[in-house]
Amino acid sequence: MTRVVVVTGGSTPERDVAFAGAAQVVGALRAQGYTVAVVDTTAGQLDPDDEARLLTPTVGREPPSRPVLAELARRELGPALVALPVFREADLVFPVLHGLQGEGGELQALLELAGIPYVGSTPLGSALAMDKDIAKQLFRQTGVPTADWCMWPANPAAIASLGLPVVVKPVKVGSTVGLTLVRDPDALAAAADLAREFDDEVMIEAFIPGREFTVGVLEDRALAVGEIIPRHEIFDYECKYTPGLTEEVFPAPLPPALTAALQEQALRAHRALKLRDFSRVDFRVTPDGRPFCLEANTLPGLTRTSLLPQSAAAAGMPFPPLCDRICRLGLARAAGRNKLPS
Repeated sequence: MTRVVVVTGGSTPERDVAFAGAAQVVGALRAQGYTVAVVDTTAGQLDPDDEARLLTPTVGREPPSRPVLAELARRELGPALVALPVFREADLVFPVLHGLQGEGGELQALLELAGIPYVGSTPLGSALAMDKDIAKQLFRQTGVPTADWCMWPANPAAIASLGLPVVVKPVKVGSTVGLTLVRDPDALAAAADLAREFDDEVMIEAFIPGREFTVGVLEDRALAVGEIIPRHEIFDYECKYTPGLTEEVFPAPLPPALTAALQEQALRAHRALKLRDFSRVDFRVTPDGRPFCLEANTLPGLTRTSLLPQSAAAAGMPFPPLCDRICRLGLARAAGRNKLPS
């Protein structure tokens, strides 16, 4: 029986999101016949009681507090993580982590050095996608439209060229944590200070009016396009993880040409960042139908309200087979085969 270690938790603001996703993944993999162990990067392997306590499918309206995150960061296992006995017996690691630790390439590099097979993107692809500044530069170079931006601090002329409103956000944090939509230039400094609480780099990005869409990518194939309709002005943390605050429509009711364009741009973004196995690429589309890529997610959310599972389901792949397919990609790569195991 194939043994999978699901690595989750962590000490980033998206810790609760990771646990909610892990709850779904663990259940799906066990239903598919895998033997699954769960490891929190701050506490080690979870016993059944810990799993029942931590792996809950819901996410709070706000991320954990700064003091809580600071304490968790002190408990991070770091390189000692892969020395845990459970990794010696693992056939595959399935990361369900968010933020810099899981999506920035650190965990992937550690697994590479230890020779432990895993699913998802390489350290390089993970790092490229996590750094929104570098990712946008690569999008531009490969013909993927993206909103204009500058890095904070910037000279007034650069900021003025973006117009108002602008989006101020941390460069290497997801789930809209630390993000502010700024309409008044006098509010820029406070928004940048908030973003800097979560990252050492801050980006100012032109706000693209219009509708928001997302496209899942699996095995270098674009899945269904979905439309995101939040009750708030932007698709913020609360809207992402609170059932009922966002309407998500899969497949999105779009002209075929625009659907095809979004799928093509999603694949182009996925390839530009050298991503692997799966990802989710997000877009804004202007009222006149022009798409702009926001970002690519190498470990997209896998909670019960998350978008990649909905994109896959609309393309004919329910959640348990999706998790199974992702594992099969990793197992085939570990075995050095070009074809998936039957």
